[in-house]
Amino acid sequence: MRYRVVLVVRLKEGLLDPQGKAVEGALPSLGWTNVSHVRVGKDVELVVDAVDEAAVRAQVEEMAHRFLSNPVIEDARIVEVAAEVAGAPGSP
Repeated sequence: MRYRVVLVVRLKEGLLDPQGKAVEGALPSLGWTNVSHVRVGKDVELVVDAVDEAAVRAQVEEMAHRFLSNPVIEDARIVEVAAEVAGAPGSP
């Protein structure tokens, strides 16, 4: 079965996020003065063939730890796992 997975990687709490600070500093000049604590990260989307959701989660967690993030300074978490339906857009 094929699963679509969304993984979010962000700097760990307490670490300086220069990109988040730049975004936060620019928002008031665009009229959004009520926004604070901006943090910027990255989303990684994957399609994984596996026997079940547990296998997908285990594989993606290992990939996140070994390659897709830097576990010393970043947290990675799976935010979505969805089985792909054959014939749906984006699936063979």
